Amino acid sequence: MGHNIDLSNYKIRTDLAIEAIDNKKIKGITSKEITEDGIKVTEVMIDEEASQIINKKKGNYITIEFEDVTDYENGKKVEKKFSSELTKLINKLNIDKEASCLIVGLGNSKSTPDSLGPLVINNVLVTNHLFELEEVTDGYRRVSVLVPGVMGQTGLETSEVISSLVDKFKPDFLIAIDALASQSIERVNKTIQMTDTGIHPGSGIGNSRKEISYETLKIPCIAIGVPTVVDAITIVSDTINYMHKHYTYSKLNINNPLNKLMAYSPNYLKENITLNKKDKETLLGIVGTLEENEVKQLLFEVLTPIGFNLMVTPKEVDFLVEKLSLIIGNGINKALHYNIK
Repeated sequence: MGHNIDLSNYKIRTDLAIEAIDNKKIKGITSKEITEDGIKVTEVMIDEEASQIINKKKGNYITIEFEDVTDYENGKKVEKKFSSELTKLINKLNIDKEASCLIVGLGNSKSTPDSLGPLVINNVLVTNHLFELEEVTDGYRRVSVLVPGVMGQTGLETSEVISSLVDKFKPDFLIAIDALASQSIERVNKTIQMTDTGIHPGSGIGNSRKEISYETLKIPCIAIGVPTVVDAITIVSDTINYMHKHYTYSKLNINNPLNKLMAYSPNYLKENITLNKKDKETLLGIVGTLEENEVKQLLFEVLTPIGFNLMVTPKEVDFLVEKLSLIIGNGINKALHYNIK
């Protein structure tokens, strides 16, 4: 049975380069992965030609994936890895150790999933005023910060506020922190992406504003983000996929005595299980015969017109965003000031 579904109106909502690539081999994209202490780091380089194909800007993208940051030891490991990768990116951009930095916390402090940027700023060491007073020892650089709010609060275009500040105070480079969106439930609040391509404020909630980048500000711009939300289409699509996996696994292992001796564990749902097309059709009828992108298109056509394609975040997001903002803030301090260990 064929399915002629128009995918032109459906755009996968993700700010993560690794999801835009989705394990595809595309000319002009190189990537490498390293896993250490349970933390996976993926570095992706995209050239001009490939950027047109996947709709991501040319540049370097570093993605750090991890598990529970509420655990103190694990949180410290993530902080160390993040700081190390940020230091490498700063050095790659040939930014001098004495170069001044403006750090911008994008987002809405009144909305928890969008408050990552402002919360990170609370944990950043600000030194610019101390340089004016000549009270800074070696090993620290000039750092100033800005929380510009969102257009709904200020009535001003965020990029223009930042541009005006850059023109006036002339920092040597800029770091922008913002909440992102993912197309995977598993990556929400468990991923940090940094890139030298800049950022579009509001992209995490599908409300893209003018970009903040080297092209607009004429100084190096590093963007750091954490996906804090997914859309309803992603959640329903993932749920259907997990149902298929559960059905297939249960059918194959129903008589396995090992399963009767072990405590129930759903970890197999995260593994690559080959799904039988007949099983999928048996479980969900016509929907079971659709490919993954066709299921998402169907959900898009159903949920979007009635306004039910909601952006969703975990119930414990306030606690997680607080932990992540501390990790990112401390990591930035260590990367910028070589006197901080």
